[in-house]
Amino acid sequence: MFDYTTEGTCSRRISFDVDENNKLRGVKFDGGCRGNTQGVAKLCEGRDIDEVAALLKGILCRNGTSCPDQLSKAIAEYKKTAHNA
Repeated sequence: MFDYTTEGTCSRRISFDVDENNKLRGVKFDGGCRGNTQGVAKLCEGRDIDEVAALLKGILCRNGTSCPDQLSKAIAEYKKTAHNA
């Protein structure tokens, strides 16, 4: 499970797994608008991480970011970490 601490959003953390086919699994937001974060998580389930990151990057809510945008940043951080492991 990869955990990412968010910045500038009501959600505080995003957790997810990536399977052997580069697909997102088990996306969970800690905090935030429950309906929206559950919807984003469900829509991302089983999708390619690069596709999800591209779709969500730059979506704004407040503070120059959003929960979906933070998920795109979490994926970028995961990719940095995964390549250095």
